[in-house]
Amino acid sequence: MATETNKELFVGGFAKILKEQRQVDVRLKAGDSGDEGASTSAHKLVLSARSEVFKKMLESDEIKASAQLETITLCEMKHEELEAFIEFIYSDGSMLSAKEKQHVRSLYIAGDKYEIPHLRDLCRIELISSLKSSNALDILELAQIPFDKALHDSAFFFFFFFFFG
Repeated sequence: MATETNKELFVGGFAKILKEQRQVDVRLKAGDSGDEGASTSAHKLVLSARSEVFKKMLESDEIKASAQLETITLCEMKHEELEAFIEFIYSDGSMLSAKEKQHVRSLYIAGDKYEIPHLRDLCRIELISSLKSSNALDILELAQIPFDKALHDSAFFFFFFFFFG
């Protein structure tokens, strides 16, 4: 049986409290979940530490005064994308997991929307490394959502040299 190193225990701490659902105090729900859809429990403190948007949202007087477990709906995300987003928030952030890479486009947008620059940066790197003729225009369009010069230029030059080079 393999034992975890001290670093693995330290790095995996947030993921462990999420998995064990210890002292969760907020729920996140995807836009495709509907009114009675599945939600994922999380911790206000962790969300606030990772995202300025969540910090402002969760520090509002309305949410602070609520005695019940607050549910926040992330309308732009599907349930699987939300799971990948939460997985990243609770990870050490050193790289994207295979699951996160599957949802790299929506995580790139979420990184911008929820002000998680490191997530956006990792997604940009993944998007650039995955450029091919079948997705260059999609990535070029994606780079316009928040105008991202590095992503735009990479997709533009790939497209230009592939089709005209």
